[in-house]
Amino acid sequence: MEEWDVDVQGTVAAGWEPVRDAFLRNFEQRGERGAAVAVHHDGVRVVDLWAGARDVDGETPWTEDTAQVVRSATKGVAAAAPLLLHQRGLLDLDAPVAAYWPEFKAAGKDGVTVRQLLAHRAGVPVLDRPLTLAEAVDLETATRAIAAQAPVWEPGTAHGYHAHTFSWLLSGLVQRVTGRTIGRWVAEEITDPLGLDLWIGLPDTEAHRVGRLGPVEEIEPPGSGALKLRPKRSVTEAYRNPESLTRRAFGVIDPTPDENDPVYRAAELPGSAGVATARALSRFYAATLGPVDGAERLFTPDTLTLARTEESAGADKVLLVGTRFGLGHMLHGPASPLLGPSSYGHPGRGGSLGFADPDAGIAFGYVTNGMRKTVTADPRAQALVRAVGSVVHGAV
Repeated sequence: MEEWDVDVQGTVAAGWEPVRDAFLRNFEQRGERGAAVAVHHDGVRVVDLWAGARDVDGETPWTEDTAQVVRSATKGVAAAAPLLLHQRGLLDLDAPVAAYWPEFKAAGKDGVTVRQLLAHRAGVPVLDRPLTLAEAVDLETATRAIAAQAPVWEPGTAHGYHAHTFSWLLSGLVQRVTGRTIGRWVAEEITDPLGLDLWIGLPDTEAHRVGRLGPVEEIEPPGSGALKLRPKRSVTEAYRNPESLTRRAFGVIDPTPDENDPVYRAAELPGSAGVATARALSRFYAATLGPVDGAERLFTPDTLTLARTEESAGADKVLLVGTRFGLGHMLHGPASPLLGPSSYGHPGRGGSLGFADPDAGIAFGYVTNGMRKTVTADPRAQALVRAVGSVVHGAV
């Protein structure tokens, strides 16, 4: 960093020093401005580190309780809601969405199942008319819009990343099954019982803890071993073409919202606007695997199997690369490498990442305020995952 030497704070258990080394190198070599990383192993926190500036454009140090908007890493936490509702016998994954949400059957979506909705197979990653920020954060208005939307492919026949519309699909479903908004349900059933500093809908009382996001320079040191995914020309063109599914999917809120706007942070948008610490992301995923600090595990063995089971794979009609999805979670694959074949979780566009790996007993959380152009595989997060792998598997 330009103004001060990086002072990495926190703790690392014996044997996990490679993660600290990788975290430091992200500041020294990859342009990191402010970030935190946490890792649980078999339910025990073994890494809890933070460093740099709280705000991407400031000098106030990142502290132990600093939180950040984690973009689509929110999806991985929110996906636990339908899985837990299914676990409790309140939601049938193979039932039509319209069985719970009658308005959703409009425009040819009457056969869309809950499973298809969660696996990005519903065919509604876009809206014919983008929403303003005020409309997007009003769940009644936004869920009405997505319920009325006609699919852009035959539901169930293909998959494509529902970058923003996932927020309203999940919100509409959960509210009609539970009578509670998605943010309230996650708070009451997951984050409060586990003591997580993680919110889908940031309360005013916690706003002072949240740093400012912003773009950072794309830097990757030679010989770093980072995943090299140069976008194909077709992908680059799709992001530039206002008529493409790609551009439209990422542009369903127009104008593009300022993620530092208190209105956006306070919105219950489970696809994009969650706020969390790295410690909270890691602890959440650890709780999906087993008990953590006396708290009961979230997922039964059967639900854990559901979380890691592939529902969609191959060419993604929105991202235009090969992606793998389970029931709301992104799964390990070339476009989004996690720790290994059993991993499930979700990256946030431009940086953040949370996931669990049942085979290794690992839960991982990384948050940053420096946004890069990456969508599913940020080099800084990948460097940290490789470091975790070097400890767990004994190989870089």
